[in-house]
Amino acid sequence: MCGIVGYVGEGDAGQILVKGLKRLEYRGYDSAGVALMNGEMLIQKGKGKVINLEKNLVASKITGKIGIGHTRWATHGEPNDINYHPHLSESGKIALVHNGIIENYTSLRKKLIERGRTFKSQTDTEIIAQLLEEIFTTSDISFEEALQLTLKQVVGTYGLAIVNIDEPERVYVARKGSPLLLGIGDGEMFIASDASPIVEYTNKVIYLDDGEMAIVTKDDYQVKTIEDVKLTKEIHELAMGIEEIEKAGYPHFMLKEIFEQPRSIADCLRGRLNTSDSTIQLGGLVNVMEELVSANRIVIAACGTSWHSGLVGEYLFEYLAKTPVEVEYASEFRYRDPLIGKGDVLLVISQSGETADTLAALREAKAKGATVLGICNVVGSTISRETDAGVFTHAGPEIGVASTKAFTAQVAVLTMMAIQLGQAKGHIDNARAAELINELDSIPKKVEHILNESDESIQEMAKLFTYAPNFLYLGRTYNFPVALEGALKLKEISYIHAEGYPAAEMKHGPIALIDDMMPVVVIAATDHTNDKMISNIEEVKARKGRIISIMNDGNSDVKDLSNFCVNIPSTIDCFTPLLTVIPLQLLSYYIAVNRGCNVDQPRNLAKSVTVE
Repeated sequence: MCGIVGYVGEGDAGQILVKGLKRLEYRGYDSAGVALMNGEMLIQKGKGKVINLEKNLVASKITGKIGIGHTRWATHGEPNDINYHPHLSESGKIALVHNGIIENYTSLRKKLIERGRTFKSQTDTEIIAQLLEEIFTTSDISFEEALQLTLKQVVGTYGLAIVNIDEPERVYVARKGSPLLLGIGDGEMFIASDASPIVEYTNKVIYLDDGEMAIVTKDDYQVKTIEDVKLTKEIHELAMGIEEIEKAGYPHFMLKEIFEQPRSIADCLRGRLNTSDSTIQLGGLVNVMEELVSANRIVIAACGTSWHSGLVGEYLFEYLAKTPVEVEYASEFRYRDPLIGKGDVLLVISQSGETADTLAALREAKAKGATVLGICNVVGSTISRETDAGVFTHAGPEIGVASTKAFTAQVAVLTMMAIQLGQAKGHIDNARAAELINELDSIPKKVEHILNESDESIQEMAKLFTYAPNFLYLGRTYNFPVALEGALKLKEISYIHAEGYPAAEMKHGPIALIDDMMPVVVIAATDHTNDKMISNIEEVKARKGRIISIMNDGNSDVKDLSNFCVNIPSTIDCFTPLLTVIPLQLLSYYIAVNRGCNVDQPRNLAKSVTVE
């Protein structure tokens, strides 16, 4: 859960690294640091944001043409000067940055100390630098061979960038379980955890796979396995542009990404919905439709916001395709010896396509013989490469740590999958398909309507609840997962305690919390549960709870019972999550802004969770 950037060329490496780290800051912001080589190893670090590193770097006046950088989200060792990356070997000749966790670092550290090595930090990362130096200096082998031997001894995950003062023209990189790519420029090469730091310099990239390493110079690169097998890698062309990772005049990336949802949903649907003949074409599923149609069940595995979209998917697949679905926390999946195998389909969902727990679930199910599908946003990601088939969301880069447009894009994909599977299994006839597909095609405009009509009123409402100590979110069926997602957004960015519940479950405990200081957000936008939801609102009102209702236009019964209302356009019940989540995102955003929170980079969180 850290960001890595590297550079080899004729440019100002320090400036390029700092700019790249700013674009990777959503991956970690406890600290940042760089190692530059200019005849000597030059290290500069800064606590907290990358801007602090930049100030230190300018003050130090150090420069170089080759370097590596890192922005950290702490796993081992508290954020302080000695634990910040880059880490040095004992001699100071080797510097490296690391994303991941070395699981056997305790035993390796003990052995190295017994052999006389001295450690400065509490991190697992320093183990790699010390072990690498010991192997290199005590054996008659090359630095490359020493690195390969080192990587064979460490257990865990890593994305590594390494420089050695004795090889001043090279950067070594290696990957296992943590993303790394190479950017190919003209007389310069770039290294990064994802494409955002390098997109302004080149659109040509190579994605490293697990167990691979590369030796990078300004004019060339060589990729091989840690077993020393040379590889020829495909060069990919990035589709994203620099404008997609800028704020475009918005005060925060999160607000920009909320307002991008009419476009991101439309991009997700584009070319896949055919309203003329009422069909859906998901090209990534063509080769596995037989397995989907005949599947005993679909198991969905994901984490966080993606898990919530998976819960929506459960309702969609069971309603539209009559296929049994189970939704699992990916972080728990492989630790309970799951009963999954041939005839089952595992569907993993991840914005980044690199989520460590989700990857572990994928590999577990694949090993047991299940068909494994993926939904993710990043072309070239590990999940997109390791699944049997899948669908990209095409949501564009999401920089804000709290997911917004990723959720709606994932739900849009799940909706299309469920409709297509329902048609293939004969549960949706042509007339019903036409109704569903035409309405789904209208969703982006309805999202745009909510944003245009409700933004200001939600901003004003948020002022009244800025300092509420707790929130309760209630939803039924398709909107129960939206209640969970709304509560998660508020927790993530405003640090207010919030819980989401199925509305009827309120009576089984949470109702004890309700008083005149408790805001209760009620999602009352599904026609088939409207009467039951009204009963739940009455129960809250009887206990003086402050009711904020997300409701369909014209629902006077709900309006009369509510203290505050946000109207959304009507749609087919199973599509409502694509609309009801929008006001909840805005409410969380404005409350967090009012509280002075760092909306894009909330404390203790990082965007791409690449450690278990």
